[in-house]
Amino acid sequence: MKTLAKLTCLAAVLLSLALTTRPENKQPPNILYILADDLGYGDVSAYNPDGQVATPNIDKLAAQGMRFTDAHSPSSVCTPTRYAILTGRYPWRSRLPVGVLRGYSRTLIENDRPTVASYLKQNGYQTGVVGKWHLGLDWVPKKGNEQLLSTANYGIKTEMDTAVIDFLQKPTQGPNTVGFDYSYILPASLDMPPYCYLENQKLTEQPTGYTKGNKLESGYTGPFWREGKMSPSFDFHEVLPTFVQKANAFLKRQTASKPFFLYLPFAAPHTPWVPKKEYSGKSKAGEYGDFVQQVDAAVGEVFRTLEASGLAENTIVIFASDNGPYWRENFVKQFNHKAAGEFRGMKGDAFEGGHRIPFIVRWPGNVKAGSVSAATTTLANLMATCTDILGSTDTKSTPEDSYSILPVLQGKAKQVPNQPAVVHSSSIGFYAIRKGDWKLIEGLGSGGFTEPKEIKPKPGEPVGQLYNLAKDQLETTNLYQQNPEKVKELTDLLTAIKQSKTRLASH
Repeated sequence: MKTLAKLTCLAAVLLSLALTTRPENKQPPNILYILADDLGYGDVSAYNPDGQVATPNIDKLAAQGMRFTDAHSPSSVCTPTRYAILTGRYPWRSRLPVGVLRGYSRTLIENDRPTVASYLKQNGYQTGVVGKWHLGLDWVPKKGNEQLLSTANYGIKTEMDTAVIDFLQKPTQGPNTVGFDYSYILPASLDMPPYCYLENQKLTEQPTGYTKGNKLESGYTGPFWREGKMSPSFDFHEVLPTFVQKANAFLKRQTASKPFFLYLPFAAPHTPWVPKKEYSGKSKAGEYGDFVQQVDAAVGEVFRTLEASGLAENTIVIFASDNGPYWRENFVKQFNHKAAGEFRGMKGDAFEGGHRIPFIVRWPGNVKAGSVSAATTTLANLMATCTDILGSTDTKSTPEDSYSILPVLQGKAKQVPNQPAVVHSSSIGFYAIRKGDWKLIEGLGSGGFTEPKEIKPKPGEPVGQLYNLAKDQLETTNLYQQNPEKVKELTDLLTAIKQSKTRLASH
């Protein structure tokens, strides 16, 4: 009997230990996705210690997580990158294969298209977007103009005429119809009218005011914005602080009982460069550098709110930029600041400076602090990464161009598994494809804002550009004619990706 009692006691102890050490079903991680606007690879001091801008808050995220050195935006301008982030599809698959929308453009994301937001919402997440939308809104036409809506792609390649828009009506399509429970947005870039906010797709104030524009002769730099409609109380200097305030309010409403996804696309440091007085002169790169430092402070403020909520430990924080910086060569010389880092070109370009971006992921317990990854990745990979994190096997939630970076984040892979290549598109529609060390650009010139943007080849000259980035990071030596086999390989792969309706596996 004593032996039986001892065994019973031992069994009870072991059962107790098993119960106390059994891992709990941990709630899925929260996701905070901060997207800077036109921030260059070399604007973050963790990437460019010799730069003239200090970014201690972004650097802190890098110290606590993984910093990617070979991350890319799917396009080198705003709208297409945002489309790819939310849908996991390259932007040239959309109804606007080249160019950007404007403030009076209609929504680009197709009806019933799965997005990161709709997927996470279906999986129990509270979803929110605060910031620059730039993916179109289905403004309602005034009575008598309804027939305009029957025109194919109406309001996509050209904006709606403001004279036919009924601003008293709530747009019928926008962030809340593609998966976001809450939205507080600026319609497009901060230099594009209408200058106003919409909360849950409803204007917070009617755009009954008007601005003649500012610094129109500046060449799209400085405190530049276009003329157009605006809400009477709209203040360009207060846009970034307003987004921080609304983002913090969203975070404060969250609890540990339900995971959240907050997409926070800042409208800065895109033009107009309007740093507040307390940031004026704080950098050594003029008003642009000062504005970057205000962006960094905004990142810090939002992160501190997250920490104060007690939810930071189970939150994936992603920081990225939508494309390269608009930073001309004369600014590089004037301020001795390389906003695109050691890369050629700038925003809009097919060159690396147009699309190689800062990309940082912080995820305590899953991503090693202070780690650096050389994995080639693209912002289109968010959707597949989210489905991988949640363990989804639903193929409908895995779009054509999205591949999970989870194995890279967890240190289980050096490169993104199964990703056949990374494709970029420039502002005028040049395609570039990257596989391994090799990069092919279809066309001659920058393909964007750097002159010359397009060069017509002469007889006997190459018709495209081929670079080995391992040996020629600055893209100075065109190897197109010396490596016809590599040109064919990359051209064929690019064609296959363009024509594919499903994901291609790497070879």
